[in-house]
Amino acid sequence: MEKMPVFVKVEEYEDVLRTVSSLKSKIESAKSTLLKINQLKSEEDSQLETWHTALAEIEDRIQAISQILHEPEQF
Repeated sequence: MEKMPVFVKVEEYEDVLRTVSSLKSKIESAKSTLLKINQLKSEEDSQLETWHTALAEIEDRIQAISQILHEPEQF
């Protein structure tokens, strides 16, 4: 198929250029937002892991105290 020239009104061409520029800007904004969300998620995951570890330590200590209280002659 032979390539044929395409004629577009200058006003329409400028509108298309503005629209494309606007879309690029919105994409960059969306990328930035996603990056921030990923950073917050990483921080949240780290904090949750810290809480899980602390909770497990507390649970172990309570279990040890409970065992001492129920079987004091072994200690």
